[in-house]
Amino acid sequence: MNEEIEFILDSAKEGMNSALAHLEKELRTIRAGKATPAMLGNVKVNYYDALTPLSQIANVSTPDPRTISVQPWEKNMLQEIEKAIMNANLGFNPMNNGDVILINVPPLTEERRRDLSKQAKAEAEHAKVGIRNARKEANNEIKKIDIADDVKKDTEALVQKLTDSFVKQIDETFSVKEKEIMTV
Repeated sequence: MNEEIEFILDSAKEGMNSALAHLEKELRTIRAGKATPAMLGNVKVNYYDALTPLSQIANVSTPDPRTISVQPWEKNMLQEIEKAIMNANLGFNPMNNGDVILINVPPLTEERRRDLSKQAKAEAEHAKVGIRNARKEANNEIKKIDIADDVKKDTEALVQKLTDSFVKQIDETFSVKEKEIMTV
């Protein structure tokens, strides 16, 4: 196979892999019934006038399936962390006991489960758009190179096959997450 074609296929695959990885990262932050440290993954705390990810200034753990525990490395950061969690608009009510911040994760209502499922579906669709963009870029690059038309058609078919396999992976990833969200 031509070196240019291999490069185009590799870059398309790389783009599709990054779309899939981004989807998996986003789905980890969507709550699915039990408490996980990833639920606070997007929380940024004002740490000496710099917005810093919570995980870099505190230990975040889950002592049980309904509780998240945040233990800051500096006790004077308790109020800032508490404020950041409330400002993150995650629907949590943090409780500060002077040493750690405890967050009780309430069970999800049916309506909230449906909303989270819709949010997960939107993320899956966003990932599919990323996959299609990678396919479009690859097909445009194929049209630019100087090779026989039948080789171009075969290469485009390979790109489409790659696209189909990644779309299938996205659908599988979404259905696993949806099942996780909808399980009471």
